[in-house]
Amino acid sequence: MITREEDIDAHALHRQGWTISAIARHLGRDRKTIRAYLRGDRQAGVRARPVADLFGPFAVYCAARLAEDPHLWATTLFDEVSALGYGRSYPTFTRQLRARGLRPHCEPCHPAKGRAVAVIDHPPGDETQWDWVELPGPPAHWGWGSKACLLVGALAHSGRWRGWLSASMDQPHLVEGLDQVTRALGGLTAAWRFDRMATVVHPDSGRVTASFAAVAKHYGVSVRPCPPRRGNRKGVVEKANHVAAQRFWRTLPDDVTPEQAQRLLDTWCTRRGDVRLRATADGKASVATLAAREPLRTAPSVPFPATLSVTRTVSAQALVCFRGNRYSVAPEFARAAVLVRCRLGASHLDIATTAGTVIARHALAPAGAGVMVRDQGHVLALEQAAMTAASTAAPHRRKQRIPPGPAALAAAGALRAATGSAASPAGDAVIDLARYAAAARGRNTLTT
Repeated sequence: MITREEDIDAHALHRQGWTISAIARHLGRDRKTIRAYLRGDRQAGVRARPVADLFGPFAVYCAARLAEDPHLWATTLFDEVSALGYGRSYPTFTRQLRARGLRPHCEPCHPAKGRAVAVIDHPPGDETQWDWVELPGPPAHWGWGSKACLLVGALAHSGRWRGWLSASMDQPHLVEGLDQVTRALGGLTAAWRFDRMATVVHPDSGRVTASFAAVAKHYGVSVRPCPPRRGNRKGVVEKANHVAAQRFWRTLPDDVTPEQAQRLLDTWCTRRGDVRLRATADGKASVATLAAREPLRTAPSVPFPATLSVTRTVSAQALVCFRGNRYSVAPEFARAAVLVRCRLGASHLDIATTAGTVIARHALAPAGAGVMVRDQGHVLALEQAAMTAASTAAPHRRKQRIPPGPAALAAAGALRAATGSAASPAGDAVIDLARYAAAARGRNTLTT
């Protein structure tokens, strides 16, 4: 095989009157090779097949089967052609399928792949795009399990985005994240764009749920769900998801708390995300500049009153951990499972049993403050319970001699009397010599 440059030189020299032998010597190639390229038998850059095309007779059958079923497994098709006489390996078979492009494009399954994508216009202040991101492997001391959840909101026009870390994707946590991210973005747009998440719309019909309709009315926005299987309608937030996972979460240290991680994310978005340059009609401008020009409405003074409910385990000190702070309960609930309930915008939280009975109410401390909020009654009850359980007796020494006492000896005597045993306690052993005499009479023969 010769390169395209050599093929060009060979044709040019041949037109200038050079012989095939002279061209071959000039290019350092064989004369038969030069003759084949000048005749058009071979094409530059395409390697000639060293053997006959063994897949050719089966290409028509494979094309017909894949036209009938575009999702037919290659292994199943390989079994069929093997039964028809195909004798090459499976990797060679799949390579031939890819090289010949025999598997057709399935539009319903790949709506955005293999076709043109329209440019969607996003006027300033028109739309905020929202999406959840599952982040694997949070630090173990967070107690969030195998994954963390990040709610990302992005202004579709300017590209500014912010995120909110959460342990759950339920609707109360969604509402809290919507409120926090909206205030971090600087205000409200005319509409919110969601995919078909069950906490916002019914996945089948795409209609807004009754519970989230109240949230949308509170913030005065319209809800725009993405059409079925058309996730490319919110490409701005999808790109933000990728950046958040690769540039923030991937390098997050293990020794940070959730509150510290949230502050690190906010700082990264301000210092890194908002300084990106975007092309505009007047030239290039940063994301922060474009976001400042968007006509955003002011968010409500208080968030939507959704109630958060999380399960916690009371410590041995009768304390319940919630968002970087600890709250006291009565000592009888130590090591029990309780529910921590907090209404968004409220100044207090409630701690209830799993049955729903409220057992404590405390003033809500700032998240991540590391304070201990304790009721005076709980403090006194805990101290009294600790003093009651305390003992002044010295512990037993491990090598101390403790023989059986009178009660144990009396019980042993009763057992011996019940079982007819002739043995007596140590020191009062009775030896019956008649048993020895009987044993001696049985051994009157000497052993040789």
